[in-house]
Amino acid sequence: MSRKILAVDDDRDIVDIIKIVLEDEGFEVSTLTNGRNVLNVISSLKPDLVLLDVMLGGVDGRDICKAIKSHSLFKNIPVVMISASHNLQSFLQSPGSPNDFLSKPFDIDSLVRKVKAQFAA
Repeated sequence: MSRKILAVDDDRDIVDIIKIVLEDEGFEVSTLTNGRNVLNVISSLKPDLVLLDVMLGGVDGRDICKAIKSHSLFKNIPVVMISASHNLQSFLQSPGSPNDFLSKPFDIDSLVRKVKAQFAA
């Protein structure tokens, strides 16, 4: 049974790359290009991992991450935040923080390694 991953990024090229790379690794990948319905999608999709961009066209991914982590049904789903411009090290220590962080531009090996590390934990 393959693990389900939800990738959320407002850059379609990035979600396409993530989908291709992770499906090649045997994961089942769904994508969203905005942050508006993330919790509804998580509720119906029940992903094993969420890859979440920080800046989602007017929506802050950090707020979405906090919402996921404070939700009784979703709080145990690992979240890996992706960002080009934000140093999220301090956010990693705060309540509702993601499980890991990947900076853009990321290389394919780093993406695969971070995802697999969440499932190995």
